[in-house]
Amino acid sequence: MTAELALTGARIVTPGAVIDGSLTIGGGCIAEVAPEAPVAAASEDMDGDYLLPGLVELHTDNLEKHMVPRTGIWWPGLPAMLAHDAQVAAAGITTVYDALTLGDRYRAIDTDTALSDLIGAVREAHRRRLLRADHRIHLRCEVTHPDLLPDFDRIAAEPLVGLVSLMDHTPGDRQFSDVEEYKRHYQHARDLSSEQADAHIAELVDNQTRFADENRSALVERCHARSLVLASHDDAGPHHVAIAKAEGVSIAEFPTSRAAAQAARDEGLKILMGAPNLVRGKSHSGNVAAAELAKHGLLDILSSDYYPASLLHAAFVLTQAPFHLSLSEASAIVSANPARQVGLDDRGEIRSGLRADLIRVGMAGDIPVVRGVWRAGQRVA
Repeated sequence: MTAELALTGARIVTPGAVIDGSLTIGGGCIAEVAPEAPVAAASEDMDGDYLLPGLVELHTDNLEKHMVPRTGIWWPGLPAMLAHDAQVAAAGITTVYDALTLGDRYRAIDTDTALSDLIGAVREAHRRRLLRADHRIHLRCEVTHPDLLPDFDRIAAEPLVGLVSLMDHTPGDRQFSDVEEYKRHYQHARDLSSEQADAHIAELVDNQTRFADENRSALVERCHARSLVLASHDDAGPHHVAIAKAEGVSIAEFPTSRAAAQAARDEGLKILMGAPNLVRGKSHSGNVAAAELAKHGLLDILSSDYYPASLLHAAFVLTQAPFHLSLSEASAIVSANPARQVGLDDRGEIRSGLRADLIRVGMAGDIPVVRGVWRAGQRVA
């Protein structure tokens, strides 16, 4: 049968090598990768650009940023969703787990309305087939929050929910071991007075004592009952990793120290770090640099976190000194590895039979430039 589309003259990034040749698409899947251009109903010359598998993003706060563009401002759900979708697709992301925070005291509006609006926007965009990327939901659960379990129970049955992270942002622990650094960060981020920040910190410390252990245990039980993938967040040392391992966690998100990352590797957890951290060369909170972990082989997955365009950029950074990964190896860190970790076996690589989620990438010096995006064989950007 004649293929629907042939992408010719490409440098195709497969799991084992970069191949000069053509890729054909049929029925939304990759039909063939071959040196010669095949007969196809239509063709497009890649003019020597790279073809990579579409990026798979497990942790991005970008949707929430579109819905709360400024403190106290709540943007309408569907327009925010569509703006976010356009941005991630333009960055080469074809599958995205949109992070939705449960347990954030400083929401722009009340929690019930926020959950309803966010989930409603995702559902409506899916129903009307308005989305360029394939969107799923990642629930970021603040285990210290008194209303966490009721919030979780209202949303956990949503079919799009596929990933849950266990978070504890109590000052003096994990991400912010320095309480004064936490205060400075959140005063700026939330536009709080010094007195409001102090009251917030006191509330978080009290809530950790009262709710964290009970909430975390109940949440883990609920997630296992629903076969949801679990991630631990901001593990600071081997003791945190040991807890996560006992809970059945499979992803260590943003370990804050090399010791925590090494413990995660020893326990068989996959290590996820921020692409902005790698591109910038340092953590914005002063914790371990993603580059340090990458140099020691302690990096499995990258996430764009707060900046979608960083994901592809970071993959190409990994091909340069001092890392010197092959482009196939670097591509896996932003495509195949995250896909497999959440059970998506139909994408993440350029291989016959997999979904034709693809990105065309040219180069401006050493900076990758997205020039085309296909999701399930359809051009979306």
